[in-house]
Amino acid sequence: MAELKNRLQADLTAAMKAREKTRVATLRMALAAITTAEVAGTEAVQLTDDEVLKVLTREVKKRKEAATAFADAGRAEQARLELDEAEVLTEYLPQQLDDAVLADLVDQAVAEVTEQLGEAPGPRQMGQVMKAANTKVAGRAEGGRVAAAVKQRLTG
Repeated sequence: MAELKNRLQADLTAAMKAREKTRVATLRMALAAITTAEVAGTEAVQLTDDEVLKVLTREVKKRKEAATAFADAGRAEQARLELDEAEVLTEYLPQQLDDAVLADLVDQAVAEVTEQLGEAPGPRQMGQVMKAANTKVAGRAEGGRVAAAVKQRLTG
């Protein structure tokens, strides 16, 4: 079983004992999302830590989007709750890359694609560069940030 999933379950038990309502609800939701991902498809599988991180990243993104929607609808209390849940889940994600490190990784990805193609990639090869960049970033930056960095590097 994934070490991160075990940590989530242990933290859920601790949060239940400490009577932390938001933390308990958030961790239960996260574990339910992980279980759903495990049983999706034709066979049940045990997720690796990387796959669990992807599920948690997706859940954080959902919470942030929901918070924005609630805030736009004038429901500040519900928006705050969604942001609190996102904050709890963020504790389990790796530290996000700063812009300088991200730009360096994008440069490395562009160099790899340049070596493969024999010429400098342009905007048409953005998909190839994104694939190489995402393997280097490995969940330490949001996809939108990576895409913006790649686009800026290829066009500018």
